[in-house]
Amino acid sequence: MKKKSLPHNFDFYVLLFFITGFAGWLWEVLLFFFTEHAFINRGVYEGPYLPIYGVGGLLLCMLLWRMKKRPLPVFLLSMSVCTVLEYLTSLFLEQKWSIRWWDYSGHFLNLNGRVCLLGAVVFGLGGTALVCLFLPFYERLYDQIPDKWRKTASIFLLLVFITDGARCAMHPNTGTGISFSSGSSVFFH
Repeated sequence: MKKKSLPHNFDFYVLLFFITGFAGWLWEVLLFFFTEHAFINRGVYEGPYLPIYGVGGLLLCMLLWRMKKRPLPVFLLSMSVCTVLEYLTSLFLEQKWSIRWWDYSGHFLNLNGRVCLLGAVVFGLGGTALVCLFLPFYERLYDQIPDKWRKTASIFLLLVFITDGARCAMHPNTGTGISFSSGSSVFFH
């Protein structure tokens, strides 16, 4: 019997986008809570998600899921994919709003302050955990949720995201701890 591949239903990817986007948001909120001792809602959007993590999660899922039993190549490719995504996102955000949401200028082996070795390693580790550990679990869980609930949740989340995105396109989330002036340092965005 042929082994089942990842589902290709649209709602599978929508839910994965929001799960990884929320995980990234939670990671950064906790990071800043423990380093700055303050709750800071990181990112351009107001909601509890960071789209760069959602997009990264989708890219890794689509590109690497067949390699889930090979953690070293997954780690190296996750580092590469996420570093390119982070660099391009930094360029886009700065060109769009003339603001930097993160700056790694003070970090070892950084490239124009947009990416650094530490960030690449952390994204490699996160990508490996996502592809090798979380995706098999997520696929089993997804199959157990009734189709109606998955579709309803996906539509609701997309409507909230579109509304948030429309508002933030005009008034992005900025301020102390969210966006940084040149020379500031942050571990992640």
